[in-house]
Amino acid sequence: MLTTKTFLKKTKRGNILKIVREHYLRDDIWCGSNICIKCHHSTKDLVLSEEPESKSSLFTFPHYLVLDTNVVLHQIDILEESALVNIIVTQTVLEEVKHQSSSVFKRLKDIIGNPGRNIYVFVNEHHKDTYIEREPGESINDRNDRAIRKTVAWYESHLSGSQEGRSKKNRVRIVLLTDDVGNKEYAEKEGLIVATVKDYVKSLKDCPGLEDKLSQKDHPQDGMSKEYLFPPHLTPAQIHDGIKAGKLLHGTFYASRENFLEGQVNVEGQDKAILLQGYAGLNRAVDGDTVAVELFPEEEWSCPSDIVLQDEEDDPGDVLDIAVETLPKKTAKQIEKTPTGRVVGIIRRKWRQYCGILQPSPLKDAVRHIFVPAERKIPKIRIETRQSEVLSSQRIIVAIDSWPRYSRYPNGHFVRALGKIGDKDTENEVLLLEHDVPHSKFSEAVLSCLPKLPWIITDEDVAKREDLRHIDVCSVDPPGCTDIDDALHCRELENGNYEVGVHIADVSHFIRPGTAIDKEAALRATTVYLVDKRIDMVPELLSSNLCSLRGNEERFAFSCIWEMTRDANIVNTRYCKSIIRSRAALTYEEAQIRIDDKSQNDILARSLRGLNSLAKILKKRRIENGALVLASPEIRFQVDSETHDPIEVEAKKLRETNSMVEEFMLLANISVATKILEDFPECAMLRRHPEPPANNFDPLVKAGRKLGFEINTESGKELALSLDRAVRPDNPYFNTMLRILATRCMMQAVYFASGMLQKEEFFHYGLAVPIYTHFTSPIRRYADIIVHRLLAVCIGADSTYADLLDKRKSHALCHNLNYRNRMAQYAGRASVALHTHMFFRERIQDEDGYVLYVRKNALQILIPKYGLEGTLYIAPRKGEQPTAHFVYDEEEQTQTCGDVVFRPFDPVVVQLSLDRSNLQHEKLVLKLVSPHIPGFSVPSLSTSTSPQDSSKRKDIDMEEPLPEETDSIKRKQSPKKKKLKK
Repeated sequence: MLTTKTFLKKTKRGNILKIVREHYLRDDIWCGSNICIKCHHSTKDLVLSEEPESKSSLFTFPHYLVLDTNVVLHQIDILEESALVNIIVTQTVLEEVKHQSSSVFKRLKDIIGNPGRNIYVFVNEHHKDTYIEREPGESINDRNDRAIRKTVAWYESHLSGSQEGRSKKNRVRIVLLTDDVGNKEYAEKEGLIVATVKDYVKSLKDCPGLEDKLSQKDHPQDGMSKEYLFPPHLTPAQIHDGIKAGKLLHGTFYASRENFLEGQVNVEGQDKAILLQGYAGLNRAVDGDTVAVELFPEEEWSCPSDIVLQDEEDDPGDVLDIAVETLPKKTAKQIEKTPTGRVVGIIRRKWRQYCGILQPSPLKDAVRHIFVPAERKIPKIRIETRQSEVLSSQRIIVAIDSWPRYSRYPNGHFVRALGKIGDKDTENEVLLLEHDVPHSKFSEAVLSCLPKLPWIITDEDVAKREDLRHIDVCSVDPPGCTDIDDALHCRELENGNYEVGVHIADVSHFIRPGTAIDKEAALRATTVYLVDKRIDMVPELLSSNLCSLRGNEERFAFSCIWEMTRDANIVNTRYCKSIIRSRAALTYEEAQIRIDDKSQNDILARSLRGLNSLAKILKKRRIENGALVLASPEIRFQVDSETHDPIEVEAKKLRETNSMVEEFMLLANISVATKILEDFPECAMLRRHPEPPANNFDPLVKAGRKLGFEINTESGKELALSLDRAVRPDNPYFNTMLRILATRCMMQAVYFASGMLQKEEFFHYGLAVPIYTHFTSPIRRYADIIVHRLLAVCIGADSTYADLLDKRKSHALCHNLNYRNRMAQYAGRASVALHTHMFFRERIQDEDGYVLYVRKNALQILIPKYGLEGTLYIAPRKGEQPTAHFVYDEEEQTQTCGDVVFRPFDPVVVQLSLDRSNLQHEKLVLKLVSPHIPGFSVPSLSTSTSPQDSSKRKDIDMEEPLPEETDSIKRKQSPKKKKLKK
């Protein structure tokens, strides 16, 4: 059957077009119920139970549930619970949810796919009895609500004819769940059975904790003050008009981690971010939201506060008082003011689920509680729960539902508990969730893509590849590394030149485009290295076995081979798919010993010495060209082989062999980038490192100048030379700290599709090269797999496919790769912070540290041995009496107490210990030991540094670049794993 709709449309040229839209209707769409005797179902379509059991005291009769769109969008956490079964999801709802929220749509599809839930998708929009036309003047939302009610009425009528033999109380009825007041009123007038989700959930028996998961979006909490704390947001239409007229700006909001009453908005095209201050300025924006901002006149511009302020007060009044005190009182002569404004509307929320703890409540048996997120940039959240006694000792997950104007904090609901606070597995789960790291087990669809064991190299494989098994190659990696994706060789040629080869695991041979394993690898984007475990991008059979270039095993590789002169000039370059057999899998230390021990003159020792001599020349040439040698504090834990608990910690030691491997990985990446850009100028996947804006270097320049060093930032080469000259004999760590500070001035290195940028934008600032990519780590980076596919097409070793040549799809893929890369870096840092806490649970010890920043009320201290930053508060907390008088000099960036002066980079000695008095929030405590200040009360000198805080030391626009450019230090030690079962 066919229904048509005809209308006229006027074109730009004034012509009139007649448009006819056809909509097909059917009479053979089944209802999906086991009760029905009318529909001719196939067995697989019989989803809804014949005798559904009712757990509701509100509806004691058996029933099916029909959901409206708002219920799915806002109560998805409830729907994921197995208590709700026998559900009818209409096509109308499915399409509306897909249009409004892709994440909720995916979760809904997963729920529908669970056979134990008895959920049937009814295609009401193509059923002759349930399809309805939109009436004149009717909104789309009202038409869709009417379509859902029409479906409920049809099911009631349709199933009644199949239940004539049943008693009235045993007849299956249809219940509409809706939180829309208007939809509920219309349903009641039409004689339908209807309830709100809240009423229905409260009526369910034997479902403890389910009520806690109710969204609070449309349910303001009783007793809450209705006095407005925030200005109103503009409507979408007002925001659109304001942006169009140039009166408003829009960008992404980033909350400050140091001061919860400050934040900034990065606006595209603006050199400087817009500063936001105070409750009215932030106006309910949450970190990551896209917001509309009103820029103040220049005379009202302000500057960031020097105070470190965390939201630790229980009384809103106290914090509002502090808010006023924290506003900077500076003149333009003292400091350059920053563009300042306020949030006037939310364009798009970036809310997600948050991990954290419950704040202890002073009231016994209280239902309303405050949730404290692990991430300090997220505000506290009001939730209702009746399980506080159980949850008080657990890490939990909470979702935000709404943020009313009258509430200091947003409203949310409990989602689930993760486990006991302080438990290592629980804390690992928290940091993976907080950094959005996909870490579930690989699906059956993914595992089905793996090759069958035993896997062997066939004659057909040999015919398609260059056989390099006769060449003595070896790998050099950190100890305990199992995902070995690169190997090297160097041999002397008859003409006196060297043949140097970089051989990379051929992961793309096993991961074919469009397969389930390819999609999963693209989603994960990178392997994530924690202190005690590794979250693989690809299944272990590939990452630690078939793709890993293990010693004395034959493996497929993608080889980049150069002929080089003795002064490291490249004569020619070739690429090939190959078969290799690594002679040894060496650690950096083992390789260094072979190079240094002159008594060893076997082929591998000579090969390593040749590589090392060439690498020194390559590195010297890179630095002369302006490549930067930066620094970031990195440490390594010695982990107990049984418990995986940290038993010792040490700073990472870098040897010549680290640099040797790094140089040839960099050279291979540059060579491959040049090749793929030649053949694919529009869709080559490259990596760029943007030059930082000049004002990014202000903290570095000021810090150097105060200590007598002029840091020239006009170019990368000038910066490198300036850093080399900045040496203080009295402070051997000074130069390293300066390089750490320089690292934090950098922009993030990112992937991009070549066709989306101009060639001059391809430049890699840190490496000082015009073009760069990632080719050398395909086991742990999906970008390298794409590059392998491009290079394979270049040399005729593989065929191309549509998505590989689509620059827009490559551009979208790069967005995910950059995001996952950043989150993996943060997760790794958080894991180090977590294990540092665990390490200090039974220890109290003094350690050398350095003042990194001087703030108005605190000193930020770097402890190099642990790569740890902590805050020493020198101003008394609220209610405390000052025990020493400090004077802050903003211009000189100093804090003075009597004869003691604290400046940036000054050495100090601090005592480190872990305060476990509060089970919910362990604190790593820093106490000042030296210089000694008489009468100074040390209990106020404590800082709470959670793993999540430590993972993100700077705001998003000032991130430290990833250490991926230095491939020689790419992998952290992984615990030993069980052998694969064949």
